[in-house]
Amino acid sequence: MESLEAELDRARELSVADLADAIESIGFECTRCGACCKGYTPNADDGVAEGDGAGVETEDDRSHAEPHTATVFPEEVRELLATLGNEHAVEDSVPGAEDSAAGDGSEDGSDDATDGEYDWRDVARPMPYGLDESTTGEPVGETFEWALQTDACGNCTFYRETDGRGACTVHEDRPLVCRTYPFSVALGGTSQPMGEAVDEAGMVRAHECEGLGRDISRSEAEDLADALKRRAVRELEEAIGVRDAYRPAGDVDGVVVHDSEGQKRPDGTPIDGDRTERS
Repeated sequence: MESLEAELDRARELSVADLADAIESIGFECTRCGACCKGYTPNADDGVAEGDGAGVETEDDRSHAEPHTATVFPEEVRELLATLGNEHAVEDSVPGAEDSAAGDGSEDGSDDATDGEYDWRDVARPMPYGLDESTTGEPVGETFEWALQTDACGNCTFYRETDGRGACTVHEDRPLVCRTYPFSVALGGTSQPMGEAVDEAGMVRAHECEGLGRDISRSEAEDLADALKRRAVRELEEAIGVRDAYRPAGDVDGVVVHDSEGQKRPDGTPIDGDRTERS
């Protein structure tokens, strides 16, 4: 198995033109169905495999839904926090602007801010994989990624839907994983969206999405390919950073998130001070 450093070298050498060729051959156009932004129902009867992002459509489905999970890097969390802060400034100065901003307490029942103050948890939550549940029902344990925050329905907190058409309230600043879905690059240290690939061309994999197979312009394919390469590089940089910064959580209670910047609490604050390491 190649080292993460070797995989990173390969990622940095990826040809954007070749990736764009592959994306063109598969084809893609976003239909704004919102499936990749919603929670999903495992083993749904609609033929969508577990983890493929089947949209939660009914109240009954919501009670059995798995929350949306999309990896977000630490610097992307801070960029989104800055976006939210800027949106709040717009709300204060432009009548009616609050109707379209993230965190507006919209129809999904979410309310991402208090008095215009945003914190880490408005954007990200600990990735649930690897966490357990305590006797009081609270999550405990260690995890190694951040996921975009979700609302009460399990949908991405930045997702809004009107008349069946989805929209991202932070579209211009959305994370790399969102910019590149439904595509991924087949490198050993890079992540793959949940669910099996349904198409592939060279190193490019395409995952479940109703927009696959549609015409895409060369310029759009190149933009997507550039983002796909940046994501592959950043994922490997993060994996190396997590490995190098890792230290056992010791006797810290609750949830510990290990990222490339060190150990953090669910609110994004670093864990400092003396701790007893696990033997």
